[in-house]
Amino acid sequence: MTTGPLDGVRVIDLSTVVMGPYAAQILGDLGADVIKIESPADTVRVGEYRTTPGMTALNLNVNRNKRSVALNLKDEAEREQALKLIDTADVLITNMRPGALARLGLNYADVAARNPRLVYAHAQGFRSDSDRAGNAAYDETVQASSGLVDVANRALGEPVYLPTIIGDKVSSLTIAYSVLAALVHRDKTGQGQQIEIPMTDTLIAFNLVEHLAGHTYEPAEGPTGFALSMTKGHAAVRTKDGLACVIPYNPQNFRDFFAAAGRPDLAADPRVNGDAVNRADNEWLSEQIAVCAPALTTEEWAEVCAKHSIPMAPVLELDKAHEDPYVRDGHLLDTVEHPSEGAIRTVGIPVKFSATPGSIRRLAPLAGQDTAEVLAEL
Repeated sequence: MTTGPLDGVRVIDLSTVVMGPYAAQILGDLGADVIKIESPADTVRVGEYRTTPGMTALNLNVNRNKRSVALNLKDEAEREQALKLIDTADVLITNMRPGALARLGLNYADVAARNPRLVYAHAQGFRSDSDRAGNAAYDETVQASSGLVDVANRALGEPVYLPTIIGDKVSSLTIAYSVLAALVHRDKTGQGQQIEIPMTDTLIAFNLVEHLAGHTYEPAEGPTGFALSMTKGHAAVRTKDGLACVIPYNPQNFRDFFAAAGRPDLAADPRVNGDAVNRADNEWLSEQIAVCAPALTTEEWAEVCAKHSIPMAPVLELDKAHEDPYVRDGHLLDTVEHPSEGAIRTVGIPVKFSATPGSIRRLAPLAGQDTAEVLAEL
């Protein structure tokens, strides 16, 4: 029950699914008072549940540290209540389409006229000044339009989507840091502003950090694609008893790895006895790592790699994550008692503040459970 660095900041969460709600939850974890305005049809509440309809796993994982207010924004009186709540806010986060916001009188011009200090964060699939502005967007379409599917196709030979909603979650982090930057500006000048966070633009920028590669130069000095991560066989390896990531980085790392695996012939190979590892040898080296890894158990490799400063990590099995000492000791996954759902696991706050630590003060609320309390504050 500590006070976080955003204590005193009020955030209105007028968003659905993951991108907006996760961003708002991050701000709530850091101490903000987050009020979620939702209707019973909120998409994030659709799905399987254990005890209470709407209390799905996804809802529990993106809506903690919030108070829930149920308002029908198509009703004039309830929409006015929503606007009065926005009048009290420092931040509004929404991923509603611009047309819907305009029809409801909730676009930036409408609310800024009432609350000029408001930081208005609007997330959508595509940039508002583009020819795709009104297109529907899902994580898969964003992975495709950002080049991630091309990276997967070139590396794996299949145009697969990454098995995580990376577009939503990277955009959530982008919303959070953009809001914080705008609050700093507001506190210096008194001026609020609108922030537009297009998912596609966000993921293009994220993807090209390393994958622009040779095309960083004009004219190009080489192909696109980060060579190491696109190497065939660049994957976790099977040890004697499990899976591990073992990534020798320099020639000495490789020599120590091969020696520990009982392969002095590989340790003496000219390809690992120069001043640096030749990028052209990446595929061969990946193959040799996979061949040698079964020589030792995962724990034995952990000891060898720690001794020789070789980057290594066991593969975390999600089904056993709560038993992992690193996860357990860092309170990254704790069991808590939810008022309506009973015992649940909740993901911890990954950042640590020495003076103003964040905290989990409220678990995800039932839809509308705080309506009377919040509206009474008006």
